[in-house]
Amino acid sequence: MDLGIFGKLIQNVAPTIATALGGPVAGMAVRALSTALLGHPDGSQDDINAALENATPDQIAAIKKVDNDFKVQMKSLDIDLVRIAEQDRESARQMQMANKSALVPSLATIIVSAFVVVTIGTLMGYAKIESAMAGTLIGYLSAKAELVLSFYFGSSADSEKKSEMIYNSTPK
Repeated sequence: MDLGIFGKLIQNVAPTIATALGGPVAGMAVRALSTALLGHPDGSQDDINAALENATPDQIAAIKKVDNDFKVQMKSLDIDLVRIAEQDRESARQMQMANKSALVPSLATIIVSAFVVVTIGTLMGYAKIESAMAGTLIGYLSAKAELVLSFYFGSSADSEKKSEMIYNSTPK
C-alpha cells in the first residue's frame, strides 16, 4: 500500500503498522489502519488516504492504539517485522552479488542523483514547489533515495531501537 505523502505520518504515529505495510503481513496492517480511521476493516487505499488527509486528533489517537494492539498481535504470532525486513534487504543484496547486474547500481545512481539535483535546485531557487503534486513527487523521490541508501548501507532500525531503549530507560 502506498500512503504517499502520509507515509511519514504513519511512520511517526504507528511505526509497527508502517513497517508491516511493506511486508508479507501488509493486509493485516491495512485492515488495522482501516479500522482505526474508518471504523471497518475493508477500506480501500483511496478511502484510507482520504481519511488521513482529514484525520482528527481522535483518529490519530485511534491509530496509535491500533498500532500498539498490532504490535502485541505480531508478538503473539511470533512475527518479527524488523527481522523480516532485514532478511528481505539481505536477500536482495545477495541476489545482486550473485548476478552482478548493472541495472541495480544504475537505478540507484539515477535515483540518488535525481534527489540531489532536485534538492539543490530547490534550495538554490531554480525550482519552486508551488503545488501539492510537486511536493508529493519530491517526497516520493526522497523516500526512494532513502530506500537506495538503506539497500547499500544498511538500515537504521537498530539505531532507532537503541534510541527508543535509551529514551524508555530509567536513570539511576
